[in-house]
Amino acid sequence: MSSTPSTVIPELSGLPDSARPRNYGHIGELIRNRWWIAVLVALTVVAIVFAWRWRETNASATLLAFASGNGRIEAIEVDIATKVPGRIDQILVDEGDTVTIGQVLATMDTASLQAQLSQAEAQARQAENAAITAAAVVRQRESERAAARAVLLQRQADRDLSDKRWTRSRNLFKQRAVSQQEDEEAEAQLRSSEAAVAAASAQIAATDAAVAATKAQVTQSQSAVEAAKATVAQVQTTLEDSILRSPRNGRVEYRIAQPGEILGAGGKVLNIIDLTDVTMTFFLPETAAGRVAIGSEVHLVLDAALGYVLPARVSYVASVAQFTPKTVETQSERQKLMFRVKARLDPRLLESNASRVKTGLPGVAHVKLDDSVPWPPALQLKLP
Repeated sequence: MSSTPSTVIPELSGLPDSARPRNYGHIGELIRNRWWIAVLVALTVVAIVFAWRWRETNASATLLAFASGNGRIEAIEVDIATKVPGRIDQILVDEGDTVTIGQVLATMDTASLQAQLSQAEAQARQAENAAITAAAVVRQRESERAAARAVLLQRQADRDLSDKRWTRSRNLFKQRAVSQQEDEEAEAQLRSSEAAVAAASAQIAATDAAVAATKAQVTQSQSAVEAAKATVAQVQTTLEDSILRSPRNGRVEYRIAQPGEILGAGGKVLNIIDLTDVTMTFFLPETAAGRVAIGSEVHLVLDAALGYVLPARVSYVASVAQFTPKTVETQSERQKLMFRVKARLDPRLLESNASRVKTGLPGVAHVKLDDSVPWPPALQLKLP
């Protein structure tokens, strides 16, 4: 029985049968498996590099779509002060109290103002009475003028009659029908009637002047009435200003004065902050500030509440660059000139969380520069 001679590797021909590999076909299979492993490793490396480059590109695009700056929460502060000098009578609120528009916060001592008001009202009544008297005098002078005109008409009628009588007497005297004495008496009667007409005319002129004078008195009295009423209104306004009311919805921050203290005009009594007008001021470099518009969306993260992201809108962007204040940290010390930006918090959120609003809290403002890019998950809104 013939047998097929086995293939013997020359390098192994000197080895004993127990040291020779029994199956040399596994070597080629091992080489092929290593080649596929190398291919898989290369593909894996390429995929990792591609994912890393895609992530870096996406992260760069995200960075270009947002800008951030450090700032502090600020609110509008209003000083409640006196308009006129006086003594504080009562202060009806204390530090930390929440106040509303029109609420009475403090009152001033108004005893002297009440006396001034009484005096002004008396002067107003006096002026009104003077105006009534002047109007009555005008009516009286007008009646006198009417009577003078009636007298003038009577004197004119007497003059006309005397003129006719003298004319007849003159004709009769020429005809020797009457004596010279009767003619002279008729002429004298005419001259007397003419003088009476002149006197009546002068009386009318005098009454006209009297009427004009009394009308001027009426105008003066009416002006005095208006001045007295204006004085009354002024004192009443001062009395109203002596009641210090809140001009805004807010919270009392400081109680500066106490009841019984005497303050001058403009003396501060209270300080309140408006909880519905809260902003954060921060700074951005020119590369970012040039892309920020009024109304741009802003998300705020406060150091005291890192678990929340609050909504805001850009309400102000400086038109001129300025030096960055030392109290504001910047991302790069090389950027010395920055643009100041203000972001106003949503008023509805402030109204519903008025008791939580604290001014001076530091935080970070994130501004969206590209509306097409969504907010990262870490900056999604998270409201309290």
